[in-house]
Amino acid sequence: MTEEKIEKKDYREKINDILCHYEEGHDLFKNAKDWDHPLVRKAGSESADVPETWLELAETIIGIIAHNKYGLDTYTNQIAVIDYEQMLDLYSSIGLPVGYKHWSYGKQRAAEGKAYKGGQMGLAYEIVINSNPSIAYCMTQNSPLMQLLVIAHASFGHNSFFKGNHLFRQFTNADEILPMMERFDEDAARYEERFGYKDVEKLFDAAHALSAYAVNRFGKPKKRTPEEEIARRAKIEEMRRESYDPVLDRNAPKASTEFSKAAIPADMEENLVRFIASDAPHLKPWQRNLLTQFADKEQYFYPQKQTQLMNEGWASFWHYTLLNEMRDLDLISPGMMMEFIQSHAGVLTQLDFDDKRSNGSINPYALGFAIFRDIRRMCENPTDEDREWFPAIAGKEWVPTLMRAMQDFKDESFVLQYLSPEVMRKFRAFSIEDNAEKDGVPVTAIHDEEGYKLLRENMASQYRLADRELQIEVAGYNFKGDRSVTLQHTIRNGVPINEKEALETLKHFHYLWGHPVKLYSVDPTKDNKIVTALSIPLKAKDEGPKVGQKLTFN
Repeated sequence: MTEEKIEKKDYREKINDILCHYEEGHDLFKNAKDWDHPLVRKAGSESADVPETWLELAETIIGIIAHNKYGLDTYTNQIAVIDYEQMLDLYSSIGLPVGYKHWSYGKQRAAEGKAYKGGQMGLAYEIVINSNPSIAYCMTQNSPLMQLLVIAHASFGHNSFFKGNHLFRQFTNADEILPMMERFDEDAARYEERFGYKDVEKLFDAAHALSAYAVNRFGKPKKRTPEEEIARRAKIEEMRRESYDPVLDRNAPKASTEFSKAAIPADMEENLVRFIASDAPHLKPWQRNLLTQFADKEQYFYPQKQTQLMNEGWASFWHYTLLNEMRDLDLISPGMMMEFIQSHAGVLTQLDFDDKRSNGSINPYALGFAIFRDIRRMCENPTDEDREWFPAIAGKEWVPTLMRAMQDFKDESFVLQYLSPEVMRKFRAFSIEDNAEKDGVPVTAIHDEEGYKLLRENMASQYRLADRELQIEVAGYNFKGDRSVTLQHTIRNGVPINEKEALETLKHFHYLWGHPVKLYSVDPTKDNKIVTALSIPLKAKDEGPKVGQKLTFN
Protein backbone atom coordinates (compact mmCIF):
# COMPACT_ATOMS: atom_id res chain seq x y z
CA MET A 1 0.00 0.00 0.00
CA THR A 2 1.44 3.42 -0.95
CA GLU A 3 2.22 6.11 1.62
CA GLU A 4 -0.38 8.39 0.02
CA LYS A 5 -3.15 5.82 0.54
CA ILE A 6 -2.03 5.22 4.12
CA GLU A 7 -2.35 8.95 4.86
CA LYS A 8 -5.94 8.94 3.61
CA LYS A 9 -6.93 6.18 6.04
CA ASP A 10 -9.41 6.96 8.79
CA TYR A 11 -7.68 7.56 12.12
CA ARG A 12 -9.55 4.62 13.68
CA GLU A 13 -8.24 2.30 10.99
CA LYS A 14 -4.71 3.53 11.62
CA ILE A 15 -5.05 2.80 15.31
CA ASN A 16 -6.46 -0.66 14.60
CA ASP A 17 -3.64 -1.39 12.17
CA ILE A 18 -1.13 -0.76 14.96
CA LEU A 19 -2.88 -2.38 17.93
CA CYS A 20 -3.70 -5.56 16.00
CA HIS A 21 -0.01 -6.53 16.20
CA TYR A 22 -0.06 -6.86 20.01
CA GLU A 23 -1.44 -9.71 22.11
CA GLU A 24 -3.50 -7.35 24.29
CA GLY A 25 -4.81 -5.34 21.33
CA HIS A 26 -7.21 -2.56 22.34
CA ASP A 27 -6.85 -3.51 26.03
CA LEU A 28 -3.16 -2.68 26.10
CA PHE A 29 -3.59 0.68 27.88
CA LYS A 30 -6.32 -0.65 30.18
CA ASN A 31 -4.16 -3.53 31.41
CA ALA A 32 -1.02 -1.49 32.07
CA LYS A 33 -0.01 -1.43 35.74
CA ASP A 34 2.93 0.81 34.96
CA TRP A 35 3.88 3.11 32.09
CA ASP A 36 6.75 0.72 31.30
CA HIS A 37 4.25 -2.04 30.55
CA PRO A 38 5.80 -4.69 28.21
CA LEU A 39 4.49 -4.92 24.65
CA VAL A 40 4.02 -8.52 23.53
CA ARG A 41 3.61 -8.98 19.78
CA LYS A 42 1.43 -11.59 18.17
CA ALA A 43 2.98 -14.43 16.25
CA GLY A 44 3.77 -13.24 12.76
CA SER A 45 4.06 -9.57 13.82
CA GLU A 46 7.68 -9.75 14.96
CA SER A 47 8.89 -7.72 11.97
CA ALA A 48 6.00 -5.22 11.90
CA ASP A 49 6.99 -1.54 11.96
CA VAL A 50 5.21 -0.66 15.20
CA PRO A 51 6.33 0.95 18.50
CA GLU A 52 8.71 -1.03 20.69
CA THR A 53 7.79 0.55 24.07
CA TRP A 54 4.58 1.46 25.86
CA LEU A 55 5.55 5.14 26.00
CA GLU A 56 6.28 5.23 22.28
CA LEU A 57 2.96 3.50 21.58
CA ALA A 58 1.08 6.03 23.74
CA GLU A 59 2.65 8.94 21.83
CA THR A 60 1.87 7.25 18.50
CA ILE A 61 -1.82 6.53 19.24
CA ILE A 62 -2.50 9.98 20.73
CA GLY A 63 -0.66 11.51 17.77
CA ILE A 64 -2.87 9.70 15.25
CA ILE A 65 -5.97 11.17 16.92
CA ALA A 66 -4.43 14.63 17.25
CA HIS A 67 -3.07 14.83 13.71
CA ASN A 68 -5.59 12.84 11.68
CA LYS A 69 -8.86 13.73 13.37
CA TYR A 70 -8.20 17.27 14.56
CA GLY A 71 -5.37 18.47 12.33
CA LEU A 72 -2.96 19.58 15.06
CA ASP A 73 0.41 20.60 13.64
CA THR A 74 3.32 19.75 15.90
CA TYR A 75 7.07 19.40 15.96
CA THR A 76 8.44 15.87 16.26
CA ASN A 77 8.12 14.65 19.84
CA GLN A 78 10.89 13.43 22.10
CA ILE A 79 9.76 12.09 25.49
CA ALA A 80 12.03 11.44 28.47
CA VAL A 81 11.01 10.03 31.83
CA ILE A 82 12.89 11.48 34.81
CA ASP A 83 12.75 11.24 38.62
CA TYR A 84 11.94 14.06 41.04
CA GLU A 85 15.61 15.00 41.54
CA GLN A 86 16.03 15.52 37.80
CA MET A 87 12.74 17.44 37.67
CA LEU A 88 14.02 19.77 40.40
CA ASP A 89 17.19 20.27 38.35
CA LEU A 90 15.05 21.35 35.40
CA TYR A 91 12.97 23.64 37.64
CA SER A 92 16.09 25.49 38.72
CA SER A 93 17.68 25.69 35.27
CA ILE A 94 14.81 27.54 33.51
CA GLY A 95 13.47 24.28 32.10
CA LEU A 96 16.26 23.75 29.57
CA PRO A 97 18.50 20.67 29.62
CA VAL A 98 21.60 22.74 28.80
CA GLY A 99 22.76 26.20 29.78
CA TYR A 100 25.34 28.26 31.62
CA LYS A 101 25.84 27.87 35.37
CA HIS A 102 24.97 30.57 37.89
CA TRP A 103 24.70 30.60 41.69
CA SER A 104 21.04 31.73 41.55
CA TYR A 105 20.07 28.42 39.93
CA GLY A 106 21.73 26.47 42.74
CA LYS A 107 20.01 28.63 45.34
CA GLN A 108 16.63 28.00 43.73
CA ARG A 109 17.39 24.28 43.47
CA ALA A 110 18.19 24.03 47.18
CA ALA A 111 15.07 25.97 48.24
CA GLU A 112 12.69 23.99 46.03
CA GLY A 113 14.28 20.67 46.99
CA LYS A 114 13.76 21.50 50.68
CA ALA A 115 10.15 22.58 50.08
CA TYR A 116 9.36 19.47 48.06
CA LYS A 117 10.83 17.05 50.59
CA GLY A 118 9.03 18.92 53.38
CA GLY A 119 5.67 18.53 51.65
CA GLN A 120 5.30 22.28 51.08
CA MET A 121 5.14 22.06 47.30
CA GLY A 122 4.47 19.52 44.57
CA LEU A 123 6.14 19.07 41.22
CA ALA A 124 4.75 19.37 37.73
CA TYR A 125 3.76 16.15 36.03
CA GLU A 126 5.79 17.33 33.05
CA ILE A 127 7.97 20.05 31.59
CA VAL A 128 7.97 20.68 27.86
CA ILE A 129 10.49 22.67 25.84
CA ASN A 130 9.80 24.83 22.82
CA SER A 131 12.35 23.13 20.61
CA ASN A 132 12.45 21.00 17.49
CA PRO A 133 12.15 18.16 18.33
CA SER A 134 9.88 19.18 21.18
CA ILE A 135 11.23 17.60 24.36
CA ALA A 136 8.75 16.61 27.09
CA TYR A 137 10.01 15.44 30.48
CA CYS A 138 7.57 13.21 32.37
CA MET A 139 7.86 12.04 35.97
CA THR A 140 8.67 8.41 36.76
CA GLN A 141 6.00 8.55 39.48
CA ASN A 142 3.21 9.14 36.95
CA SER A 143 0.65 6.36 36.57
CA PRO A 144 -0.10 5.03 33.07
CA LEU A 145 -3.13 7.32 32.87
CA MET A 146 -1.11 10.34 33.95
CA GLN A 147 1.51 9.58 31.31
CA LEU A 148 -1.25 9.53 28.69
CA LEU A 149 -2.58 12.82 30.04
CA VAL A 150 0.77 14.64 30.09
CA ILE A 151 1.67 13.38 26.61
CA ALA A 152 -1.64 14.77 25.32
CA HIS A 153 -1.15 18.00 27.30
CA ALA A 154 2.53 18.66 26.56
CA SER A 155 3.52 16.77 23.43
CA PHE A 156 0.42 17.75 21.46
CA GLY A 157 -1.16 20.68 23.32
CA HIS A 158 1.85 22.83 24.17
CA ASN A 159 3.78 21.52 21.18
CA SER A 160 1.13 22.67 18.68
CA PHE A 161 0.88 26.03 20.47
CA PHE A 162 4.65 26.55 20.23
CA LYS A 163 4.56 25.79 16.52
CA GLY A 164 1.39 27.72 15.69
CA ASN A 165 1.13 30.87 17.80
CA HIS A 166 2.29 34.03 16.02
CA LEU A 167 4.49 35.26 18.91
CA PHE A 168 6.51 32.04 18.94
CA ARG A 169 6.81 32.12 15.16
CA GLN A 170 7.95 35.74 15.29
CA PHE A 171 10.32 35.72 18.27
CA THR A 172 11.72 32.19 18.55
CA ASN A 173 13.31 29.53 16.42
CA ALA A 174 12.66 26.05 17.79
CA ASP A 175 15.50 24.61 15.69
CA GLU A 176 18.06 26.94 17.27
CA ILE A 177 17.37 27.02 21.01
CA LEU A 178 19.21 23.86 22.13
CA PRO A 179 22.32 24.40 19.95
CA MET A 180 22.27 28.06 21.07
CA MET A 181 22.23 27.12 24.77
CA GLU A 182 24.96 24.55 24.22
CA ARG A 183 27.17 27.26 22.69
CA PHE A 184 26.27 29.59 25.56
CA ASP A 185 27.29 26.98 28.11
CA GLU A 186 30.55 26.21 26.28
CA ASP A 187 31.46 29.89 25.92
CA ALA A 188 30.71 30.66 29.58
CA ALA A 189 32.79 27.69 30.75
CA ARG A 190 35.68 28.67 28.46
CA TYR A 191 35.64 32.29 29.67
CA GLU A 192 35.52 31.16 33.32
CA GLU A 193 38.64 29.09 32.75
CA ARG A 194 40.43 31.89 30.91
CA PHE A 195 39.36 35.03 32.83
CA GLY A 196 38.23 33.60 36.17
CA TYR A 197 34.78 32.61 37.35
CA LYS A 198 34.39 35.77 39.49
CA ASP A 199 34.47 38.13 36.49
CA VAL A 200 32.02 35.92 34.57
CA GLU A 201 29.77 35.65 37.63
CA LYS A 202 29.69 39.45 38.11
CA LEU A 203 28.69 39.85 34.48
CA PHE A 204 25.84 37.35 34.89
CA ASP A 205 24.77 38.98 38.17
CA ALA A 206 24.27 42.27 36.36
CA ALA A 207 22.60 40.60 33.37
CA HIS A 208 20.13 38.76 35.61
CA ALA A 209 19.25 42.03 37.35
CA LEU A 210 18.47 43.56 33.95
CA SER A 211 16.70 40.50 32.51
CA ALA A 212 13.32 42.26 32.28
CA TYR A 213 14.99 44.76 29.94
CA ALA A 214 16.77 42.22 27.74
CA VAL A 215 14.04 41.75 25.13
CA ASN A 216 12.74 43.45 22.02
CA ARG A 217 9.01 43.76 22.56
CA PHE A 218 7.91 44.85 19.11
CA GLY A 219 9.93 42.65 16.81
CA LYS A 220 12.67 40.06 16.83
CA PRO A 221 16.07 41.78 16.59
CA LYS A 222 17.70 41.49 13.21
CA LYS A 223 21.00 39.68 13.41
CA ARG A 224 23.92 41.40 11.75
CA THR A 225 26.31 39.51 9.54
CA PRO A 226 29.96 39.36 10.73
CA GLU A 227 30.83 41.89 8.02
CA GLU A 228 28.08 44.29 9.15
CA GLU A 229 29.21 44.03 12.77
CA ILE A 230 32.87 44.71 11.85
CA ALA A 231 31.86 47.78 9.84
CA ARG A 232 29.63 49.01 12.64
CA ARG A 233 32.32 48.61 15.30
CA ALA A 234 34.81 50.45 13.06
CA LYS A 235 32.39 53.35 12.71
CA ILE A 236 31.87 53.52 16.45
CA GLU A 237 35.60 53.52 17.15
CA GLU A 238 36.14 56.28 14.56
CA MET A 239 33.49 58.43 16.23
CA ARG A 240 35.04 57.83 19.63
CA ARG A 241 38.50 58.83 18.42
CA GLU A 242 37.03 62.11 17.23
CA SER A 243 35.68 62.84 20.73
CA TYR A 244 37.81 63.66 23.75
CA ASP A 245 38.23 61.48 26.79
CA PRO A 246 37.91 63.60 29.97
CA VAL A 247 39.57 60.85 32.00
CA LEU A 248 42.80 61.02 29.97
CA ASP A 249 42.81 64.73 29.11
CA ARG A 250 42.94 66.80 32.30
CA ASN A 251 42.85 70.06 30.34
CA ALA A 252 39.74 69.05 28.41
CA PRO A 253 36.64 71.13 29.03
CA LYS A 254 34.05 69.74 31.43
CA ALA A 255 31.49 67.44 29.94
CA SER A 256 28.46 69.23 28.59
CA THR A 257 25.34 69.00 30.71
CA GLU A 258 23.23 69.03 27.57
CA PHE A 259 22.30 65.63 26.25
CA SER A 260 23.02 64.87 22.60
CA LYS A 261 20.88 62.40 20.73
CA ALA A 262 22.63 59.10 20.16
CA ALA A 263 24.77 59.54 17.09
CA ILE A 264 26.18 56.07 17.60
CA PRO A 265 23.61 53.67 16.13
CA ALA A 266 21.31 52.31 18.84
CA ASP A 267 18.84 50.39 16.76
CA MET A 268 17.42 48.36 19.68
CA GLU A 269 17.00 51.04 22.33
CA GLU A 270 14.30 49.26 24.37
CA ASN A 271 16.61 46.26 24.87
CA LEU A 272 19.01 47.60 27.49
CA VAL A 273 21.19 44.48 27.67
CA ARG A 274 21.59 44.30 23.91
CA PHE A 275 22.34 48.05 23.81
CA ILE A 276 25.08 47.61 26.42
CA ALA A 277 26.53 44.61 24.56
CA SER A 278 26.61 46.61 21.37
CA ASP A 279 27.71 50.08 22.52
CA ALA A 280 29.30 50.00 25.99
CA PRO A 281 32.69 51.71 25.44
CA HIS A 282 34.97 49.46 27.45
CA LEU A 283 33.45 45.98 27.36
CA LYS A 284 35.76 43.19 26.27
CA PRO A 285 34.75 40.99 23.33
CA TRP A 286 33.98 38.02 25.59
CA GLN A 287 31.67 40.20 27.71
CA ARG A 288 29.82 41.43 24.61
CA ASN A 289 29.46 37.84 23.46
CA LEU A 290 27.94 36.60 26.74
CA LEU A 291 25.56 39.56 27.06
CA THR A 292 24.35 39.10 23.49
CA GLN A 293 23.70 35.41 24.12
CA PHE A 294 21.95 36.28 27.39
CA ALA A 295 19.61 38.61 25.49
CA ASP A 296 18.96 35.86 22.93
CA LYS A 297 17.99 33.53 25.78
CA GLU A 298 15.62 36.08 27.31
CA GLN A 299 14.04 36.70 23.90
CA TYR A 300 13.28 32.98 23.67
CA PHE A 301 11.17 33.17 26.85
CA TYR A 302 9.43 36.44 25.96
CA PRO A 303 6.42 34.87 24.15
CA GLN A 304 5.78 32.57 27.10
CA LYS A 305 5.32 35.56 29.39
CA GLN A 306 2.57 36.89 27.10
CA THR A 307 0.70 33.64 26.48
CA GLN A 308 0.53 31.72 29.76
CA LEU A 309 -3.29 31.84 29.85
CA MET A 310 -3.65 30.77 26.22
CA ASN A 311 -0.85 28.19 26.30
CA GLU A 312 -2.10 26.39 29.40
CA GLY A 313 -5.73 26.72 28.34
CA TRP A 314 -4.93 25.29 24.90
CA ALA A 315 -2.94 22.37 26.31
CA SER A 316 -5.70 21.65 28.85
CA PHE A 317 -8.38 21.77 26.15
CA TRP A 318 -6.50 19.23 24.06
CA HIS A 319 -5.65 16.81 26.86
CA TYR A 320 -9.36 16.90 27.75
CA THR A 321 -10.41 16.35 24.12
CA LEU A 322 -7.85 13.66 23.28
CA LEU A 323 -8.40 11.63 26.47
CA ASN A 324 -12.16 11.71 25.94
CA GLU A 325 -11.57 10.49 22.39
CA MET A 326 -9.53 7.57 23.77
CA ARG A 327 -12.43 6.74 26.07
CA ASP A 328 -14.86 6.83 23.12
CA LEU A 329 -12.55 4.42 21.27
CA ASP A 330 -12.60 2.12 24.33
CA LEU A 331 -8.84 2.47 24.77
CA ILE A 332 -8.98 3.44 28.46
CA SER A 333 -11.11 1.98 31.24
CA PRO A 334 -13.79 3.69 33.38
CA GLY A 335 -11.37 3.56 36.32
CA MET A 336 -8.71 5.37 34.32
CA MET A 337 -11.33 7.92 33.27
CA MET A 338 -12.19 8.59 36.92
CA GLU A 339 -8.51 9.19 37.64
CA PHE A 340 -8.37 11.56 34.69
CA ILE A 341 -11.44 13.52 35.81
CA GLN A 342 -10.04 13.90 39.32
CA SER A 343 -6.69 15.19 38.10
CA HIS A 344 -8.22 17.43 35.43
CA ALA A 345 -10.66 18.98 37.90
CA GLY A 346 -7.92 19.57 40.45
CA VAL A 347 -5.73 21.50 38.04
CA LEU A 348 -8.61 23.53 36.58
CA THR A 349 -10.31 24.55 39.82
CA GLN A 350 -10.91 28.28 40.23
CA LEU A 351 -10.87 29.17 43.92
CA ASP A 352 -13.16 31.88 45.29
CA PHE A 353 -11.76 35.39 45.33
CA ASP A 354 -11.63 35.45 49.14
CA ASP A 355 -9.96 32.03 49.44
CA LYS A 356 -6.50 32.63 50.91
CA ARG A 357 -5.04 29.89 48.71
CA SER A 358 -5.95 31.81 45.53
CA ASN A 359 -4.04 34.96 46.48
CA GLY A 360 -6.77 36.85 44.66
CA SER A 361 -5.63 35.58 41.26
CA ILE A 362 -7.33 33.83 38.36
CA ASN A 363 -6.19 30.29 37.58
CA PRO A 364 -4.80 30.55 34.01
CA TYR A 365 -5.52 26.85 33.37
CA ALA A 366 -9.17 27.32 34.40
CA LEU A 367 -9.89 30.53 32.48
CA GLY A 368 -7.93 29.54 29.36
CA PHE A 369 -9.62 26.14 29.19
CA ALA A 370 -13.05 27.70 29.79
CA ILE A 371 -12.63 30.20 26.93
CA PHE A 372 -11.38 27.62 24.41
CA ARG A 373 -14.14 25.21 25.35
CA ASP A 374 -16.67 28.04 25.11
CA ILE A 375 -15.50 28.86 21.59
CA ARG A 376 -16.27 25.28 20.61
CA ARG A 377 -19.69 25.54 22.28
CA MET A 378 -20.52 28.75 20.41
CA CYS A 379 -19.57 27.11 17.13
CA GLU A 380 -21.57 23.93 17.73
CA ASN A 381 -24.54 25.16 19.78
CA PRO A 382 -24.80 28.96 19.58
CA THR A 383 -27.43 30.90 21.50
CA ASP A 384 -29.03 34.20 20.55
CA GLU A 385 -26.63 35.88 22.97
CA ASP A 386 -23.66 34.26 21.17
CA ARG A 387 -24.92 35.43 17.80
CA GLU A 388 -25.19 38.97 19.14
CA TRP A 389 -21.75 39.03 20.78
CA PHE A 390 -19.83 36.77 18.38
CA PRO A 391 -21.52 36.84 14.96
CA ALA A 392 -18.25 35.92 13.20
CA ILE A 393 -17.88 32.57 15.00
CA ALA A 394 -21.37 31.50 16.12
CA GLY A 395 -22.35 28.39 14.17
CA LYS A 396 -18.99 28.09 12.35
CA GLU A 397 -16.74 25.01 12.20
CA TRP A 398 -15.10 24.77 15.61
CA VAL A 399 -11.65 23.35 14.76
CA PRO A 400 -10.63 26.09 12.25
CA THR A 401 -12.12 28.74 14.55
CA LEU A 402 -10.14 27.42 17.50
CA MET A 403 -6.97 27.27 15.42
CA ARG A 404 -7.30 30.93 14.41
CA ALA A 405 -7.82 31.93 18.04
CA MET A 406 -4.65 30.07 19.05
CA GLN A 407 -2.54 31.37 16.20
CA ASP A 408 -3.39 35.07 16.05
CA PHE A 409 -3.64 36.33 19.65
CA LYS A 410 -1.82 36.77 22.95
CA ASP A 411 -3.40 36.68 26.41
CA GLU A 412 -4.58 40.29 26.50
CA SER A 413 -6.15 40.34 23.02
CA PHE A 414 -7.45 36.77 23.40
CA VAL A 415 -9.50 37.71 26.47
CA LEU A 416 -10.65 40.93 24.85
CA GLN A 417 -11.74 39.07 21.71
CA TYR A 418 -13.24 35.83 23.06
CA LEU A 419 -14.30 36.19 26.71
CA SER A 420 -18.06 35.69 26.57
CA PRO A 421 -20.89 36.62 28.95
CA GLU A 422 -21.38 32.88 29.48
CA VAL A 423 -17.84 32.45 30.88
CA MET A 424 -18.10 35.63 32.95
CA ARG A 425 -21.25 34.28 34.56
CA LYS A 426 -19.63 30.91 35.27
CA PHE A 427 -16.68 32.60 36.94
CA ARG A 428 -19.01 35.02 38.76
CA ALA A 429 -16.68 37.80 37.67
CA PHE A 430 -16.78 41.29 39.13
CA SER A 431 -14.56 44.35 38.93
CA ILE A 432 -13.33 46.62 41.71
CA GLU A 433 -11.62 50.01 41.67
CA ASP A 434 -8.40 50.31 43.62
CA ASN A 435 -8.09 54.06 44.11
CA ALA A 436 -6.00 55.50 46.95
CA GLU A 437 -8.04 58.71 46.86
CA LYS A 438 -11.32 56.92 47.61
CA ASP A 439 -12.56 55.30 50.78
CA GLY A 440 -13.12 51.57 50.54
CA VAL A 441 -12.92 49.45 47.42
CA PRO A 442 -16.03 50.05 45.27
CA VAL A 443 -17.38 47.35 42.94
CA THR A 444 -17.60 48.93 39.48
CA ALA A 445 -19.08 46.05 37.46
CA ILE A 446 -20.59 42.59 37.90
CA HIS A 447 -21.53 39.81 35.47
CA ASP A 448 -24.70 41.40 34.08
CA GLU A 449 -25.75 43.25 30.92
CA GLU A 450 -24.28 46.54 32.09
CA GLY A 451 -21.02 45.07 33.30
CA TYR A 452 -19.95 42.60 30.61
CA LYS A 453 -17.91 45.03 28.47
CA LEU A 454 -16.13 46.67 31.40
CA LEU A 455 -15.42 43.26 32.93
CA ARG A 456 -13.91 42.01 29.70
CA GLU A 457 -11.72 45.09 29.32
CA ASN A 458 -10.54 44.94 32.93
CA MET A 459 -9.81 41.22 32.79
CA ALA A 460 -7.88 41.68 29.55
CA SER A 461 -5.81 44.48 31.10
CA GLN A 462 -4.51 42.06 33.76
CA TYR A 463 -2.59 40.28 31.00
CA ARG A 464 -1.12 43.46 29.49
CA LEU A 465 2.61 42.95 29.91
CA ALA A 466 3.32 46.66 29.51
CA ASP A 467 1.32 47.29 32.71
CA ARG A 468 3.20 44.62 34.67
CA GLU A 469 6.75 45.59 33.66
CA LEU A 470 8.45 48.97 33.73
CA GLN A 471 8.79 50.74 30.39
CA ILE A 472 12.41 51.93 30.29
CA GLU A 473 14.18 52.95 27.10
CA VAL A 474 17.53 54.40 26.07
CA ALA A 475 16.70 58.04 25.41
CA GLY A 476 20.16 59.47 24.74
CA TYR A 477 23.88 58.77 24.66
CA ASN A 478 26.26 61.69 25.28
CA PHE A 479 29.18 60.09 23.47
CA LYS A 480 30.99 63.42 22.83
CA GLY A 481 30.95 64.30 26.53
CA ASP A 482 31.09 62.09 29.58
CA ARG A 483 29.64 59.13 27.64
CA SER A 484 26.68 59.04 30.00
CA VAL A 485 23.51 57.25 28.99
CA THR A 486 20.08 58.71 29.63
CA LEU A 487 17.24 56.29 30.30
CA GLN A 488 13.60 57.26 30.24
CA HIS A 489 10.89 55.58 32.32
CA THR A 490 7.31 56.23 31.24
CA ILE A 491 4.71 56.17 34.02
CA ARG A 492 1.69 53.96 33.29
CA ASN A 493 -1.66 54.09 35.06
CA GLY A 494 -0.38 56.72 37.46
CA VAL A 495 1.98 54.30 39.25
CA PRO A 496 5.25 56.07 40.19
CA ILE A 497 8.58 54.36 39.85
CA ASN A 498 9.99 52.62 42.93
CA GLU A 499 13.13 54.70 43.47
CA LYS A 500 14.89 52.13 45.65
CA GLU A 501 14.45 49.34 43.11
CA ALA A 502 15.29 51.69 40.24
CA LEU A 503 18.59 52.67 41.86
CA GLU A 504 19.53 49.01 42.28
CA THR A 505 18.83 48.48 38.57
CA LEU A 506 20.92 51.53 37.67
CA LYS A 507 23.85 50.17 39.69
CA HIS A 508 23.94 47.05 37.51
CA PHE A 509 23.57 49.08 34.30
CA HIS A 510 26.39 51.36 35.48
CA TYR A 511 28.64 48.37 36.27
CA LEU A 512 28.33 47.13 32.70
CA TRP A 513 28.36 50.54 31.01
CA GLY A 514 31.28 52.03 32.96
CA HIS A 515 30.10 55.67 32.72
CA PRO A 516 27.35 57.76 34.34
CA VAL A 517 23.78 56.55 33.92
CA LYS A 518 20.78 58.83 34.41
CA LEU A 519 17.15 57.77 34.67
CA TYR A 520 14.26 60.20 34.22
CA SER A 521 10.71 59.12 35.02
CA VAL A 522 8.23 61.09 32.92
CA ASP A 523 4.44 61.37 33.14
CA PRO A 524 2.71 61.19 29.73
CA THR A 525 -0.45 62.74 31.22
CA LYS A 526 1.57 65.85 32.11
CA ASP A 527 3.21 66.54 28.77
CA ASN A 528 6.03 64.08 29.56
CA LYS A 529 7.38 66.26 32.35
CA ILE A 530 10.00 64.73 34.63
CA VAL A 531 8.61 63.40 37.91
CA THR A 532 11.73 61.65 39.22
CA ALA A 533 15.42 61.97 38.37
CA LEU A 534 17.95 59.36 39.46
CA SER A 535 21.57 58.74 38.57
CA ILE A 536 24.64 56.61 39.21
CA PRO A 537 27.06 57.95 40.38
CA LEU A 538 24.84 60.12 42.60
CA LYS A 539 26.65 63.40 41.88
CA ALA A 540 25.50 63.17 38.28
CA LYS A 541 21.92 63.99 39.30
CA ASP A 542 22.84 67.72 39.38
CA GLU A 543 23.47 67.69 35.64
CA GLY A 544 20.87 67.87 32.93
CA PRO A 545 17.10 68.43 33.12
CA LYS A 546 15.38 68.89 36.48
CA VAL A 547 12.17 67.55 37.96
CA GLY A 548 9.23 69.46 36.51
CA GLN A 549 10.98 70.06 33.16
CA LYS A 550 10.52 68.14 29.92
CA LEU A 551 13.15 65.65 28.88
CA THR A 552 14.55 67.13 25.67
CA PHE A 553 17.74 66.72 23.66
CA ASN A 554 19.76 69.11 21.57
